Amino acid sequence: MHKTTLLIHCKDQPNIIALVTNFIALNHGNIIYIDQHVDREQNIFFMRLECEFNSSSFSIDKFKMLFKNALVDKFGFKWRMYAADKMPKMALFVSKYDHCLYDILGRYNSGELHLEIPFILSNHKDLKPIADSFKIPFYHVPVTKDTKHQAELKQLELLEAHNIDFIVLARYMQIISSLLIDKYPNKIINIHHSFLPAFVGAKPYHSAYKRGVKIIGATSHYITEELDAGPIIEQDVAHITHAHSIKDLITKGRDLEKIVLSNAIKLHANRKVMAFNNKTIIFY
Repeated sequence: MHKTTLLIHCKDQPNIIALVTNFIALNHGNIIYIDQHVDREQNIFFMRLECEFNSSSFSIDKFKMLFKNALVDKFGFKWRMYAADKMPKMALFVSKYDHCLYDILGRYNSGELHLEIPFILSNHKDLKPIADSFKIPFYHVPVTKDTKHQAELKQLELLEAHNIDFIVLARYMQIISSLLIDKYPNKIINIHHSFLPAFVGAKPYHSAYKRGVKIIGATSHYITEELDAGPIIEQDVAHITHAHSIKDLITKGRDLEKIVLSNAIKLHANRKVMAFNNKTIIFY
């Protein structure tokens, strides 16, 4: 059984679903999931489809070529097609905070995440013992103001050598430049507390506590050159009362960060996210 996932977006026009589903049927495929959305303001059609092929001679490369020749060029599809059994390769970038890293590796070890982790990279050595305990290669690439460009060239070299599909910044405390962003557009996932930009700086929870906030949150998004302004993948909040201490806020915030980031990773790895014009369409 060969399972394939297809993502399409294009200018909205009649009969797109019929054209695609009929093409799959003519090629002896069985559709097991389909969902679509039309953005009326931009007049853009989005669709996610999963199908299965029983033939032992099925080739996804051949199917891609047939699909492109029959429909893509004629109707102006922007599209991606994936073999479901090919797990994407994810690189983890970390600094010194370990809560997101532990959570991701725990889920990875239990088989919850449909992906591979070829390596963990950090600008510090603090979290190397965690990588070692999970038997995942760890690369230390220090970053300073004077060496940032050379560090990113080294990062890019590692990413290409390991055929990485996407990157997760699991509390990686460095600004990513256009060198990596241009190479991995909408493929670098970040996590941060949702206080930004209201409570900037090293101690946002202390500032929030002083203001008596009633909710705290976390946001996971794709990285763009505009800091913390990329397409949002996942968000969540927790309620706060006057009885909560600063320590409570930090604990709740870190719990949110773990959950929100892991959900964003799952959505991306399972090819359920489509980014368009700094927004995302999520097919659950």
